[in-house]
Amino acid sequence: MSQATQTYSYAAPSAMVDGRLGLSTSGGRALSGPAVAPRFFSGLVTQAAPAAAALLGVADVALARYHQPRPGWTRDPVVTCGGDRLRFESFSACGGVYARLDLLGGALDGEVFDRGTTNVDVNGPLREALARVGGRDPLHLGVGADELVVTTLDGAVVEKKVPLPERWLRGFAEVQVIAAGMDLRAELTGMSAVRFLRSLPKRATADLWVAPAGRDLRVTDRSGAGAVCLSGAGRLATLHPLLRFAKSLKVYGPAAGDGPLSSAWELELPGMRYTLALSPERWRGFSGEGAVLADLATEEAEADADVVGMLLNFEPEVEIGLLADRAGLPVDRVRAALTQLGTAGRVGYDLSEAAHFHRELPYDREHVQHLNPRLTSARKLVEGGAVRLDGDVALVRTDGGLREVRLSDGSCTCPWWWDHRGSRGPCKHVLAARIAARATDDVSTDVPADVLG
Repeated sequence: MSQATQTYSYAAPSAMVDGRLGLSTSGGRALSGPAVAPRFFSGLVTQAAPAAAALLGVADVALARYHQPRPGWTRDPVVTCGGDRLRFESFSACGGVYARLDLLGGALDGEVFDRGTTNVDVNGPLREALARVGGRDPLHLGVGADELVVTTLDGAVVEKKVPLPERWLRGFAEVQVIAAGMDLRAELTGMSAVRFLRSLPKRATADLWVAPAGRDLRVTDRSGAGAVCLSGAGRLATLHPLLRFAKSLKVYGPAAGDGPLSSAWELELPGMRYTLALSPERWRGFSGEGAVLADLATEEAEADADVVGMLLNFEPEVEIGLLADRAGLPVDRVRAALTQLGTAGRVGYDLSEAAHFHRELPYDREHVQHLNPRLTSARKLVEGGAVRLDGDVALVRTDGGLREVRLSDGSCTCPWWWDHRGSRGPCKHVLAARIAARATDDVSTDVPADVLG
């Protein structure tokens, strides 16, 4: 997997002094345009202790490698200001856990200076300070360099050069598509949520299923109606320090299937939400799930993304119907365009509100086109005339032999499909067949009816 190097430049380290939490920002993008160190918010966090603990949780996920742990990874969380909220996001080093803290309007009492996205510096001394925040401690939050004048001298630049696997950005794209296909499967309130989470195995390797049982949840070793997959129960570890603040736990998952599936676990805290999304298996990163490929394979997705992207305005909720009206596009094409934008990190998905939201990740856009090699290979097959259509069947000629694709169920005779059976998205041969079939349909549509006879 290729890598890019991202340089974070901070005017000074983030710090907390006398109840003032100053989060230094790196380069990013705001409504006013690209910024070296954007300033988003300054004011009080009305719920200091849960906010400090949850921010620490997001930062801990960014440092963690749940599959084959090893030291050496560092990563600064992403923060997006949507006007009425702040969203802090991170990914684990192994790519299989996504974390997000939403500080909602009820937890913030201050002034919003701009909307946008950047990275924030969460360093070792700041972690120690966050861990000491108590229930009655005041907490003043400043997101932006101006808030650090009380704790720094001379504004010396702090730079972190971090190797970023492209799977990290691919993971952001996959998570928003996978999450959009999830439904609320269970909800526990108060002590019921606490008891359930504390009863789970602490082993990172524990694989199980969770199913509703009256007002509680029961743990089982098999799937079933309404059950949610929990692969690697230890990957929920960052929820445990937050249990003393928990108001409820919501569990999300797709329709039950035969194999392992992704899941999402959301703790409601006073004025905020902390969400963890887990990949289907602890050794699988979200980057290889292939959920984005069907949308990206459409011919219109790239052009539609340009139109839809211009309409995004760092909204905390992106209303697809309204976006479709403004763009003059059908809803299905808007969804595909949002998937395309997701490959550049420009779109996320909020399960609690069942809505997309806008962000802009500070990544080199030149790398985006290389993030989906299956799709690139499929297009080369089509351009090379390797696809022959015969009704519902497509024959795809490859160096490894002839592959037979059935368009109706998306199956293929290649070894990759037999290994995964569609659980990790379509293979390159299925994608190529679908692209070729759509091109044939478009040609047929353009031919006058009297010519077709």
